[in-house]
Amino acid sequence: MGSVSAADEVLDVVDRDDRVTGQAPRGEVYARGLLHRCVFVQARDARGRVFVHRRTASKLVFPGHYDMFVGGVLGAGEDYAGAALREAEEELGVSGLEQPAPLFKFLYEGPGGAWWSYVHEVRCDLPVAPQASEVDWHTWLPQEELERRVADGSWAWVPDGLEAYRRLTAYRAG
Repeated sequence: MGSVSAADEVLDVVDRDDRVTGQAPRGEVYARGLLHRCVFVQARDARGRVFVHRRTASKLVFPGHYDMFVGGVLGAGEDYAGAALREAEEELGVSGLEQPAPLFKFLYEGPGGAWWSYVHEVRCDLPVAPQASEVDWHTWLPQEELERRVADGSWAWVPDGLEAYRRLTAYRAG
C-alpha cells in the first residue's frame, strides 16, 4: 500500500449480524458511522504482564489515549484471524508471533462509532519494537497494576478497548 493514507484504506462494511454488505474507504466509514470489523489482541509476556501503550497524537480515532490491546480494523476481504496476527505483529513490531487465540466477539457501540470487535489473546516472548507512527509510549504492566490504572481513572483509555477489557475480565471470571 505504501503511500495510501489510512483514510483511503478500503474496509468491509457489515450489518448487525456481522455479514458483509459492501465496501467503503475508512474515512467514509468513520464519517458516516458505518459498521465495520476490528480485532483486539491482548498481548502478555512470559511473566504474564500485559502490553499497554499510548496512541500517537496523529491517530484518526482516540489520539493520545491509552490501550491495553493491540489491533485495528480489518481490510476488505480480510478475516479476523489474519487481521489479529497482522495487527499484533505490526503494532508490537515483531515477526514470527504465534497465531492469537480467538476468545469472543461483540458489537461495540459507543464513542467513536460502532464496530464488530473480536477479542484475542497472544503470548509475546519476543523483544517488542512498536511502530513509532502508532505508539508513542509502551510498557508491560502486571495485571494488578493494569486493574488499578483502569479503576482509578488517571489514564484516558480508548473507550472501545475499555469495553473489550471489561468484557474480557467478565469472560475470564466465567
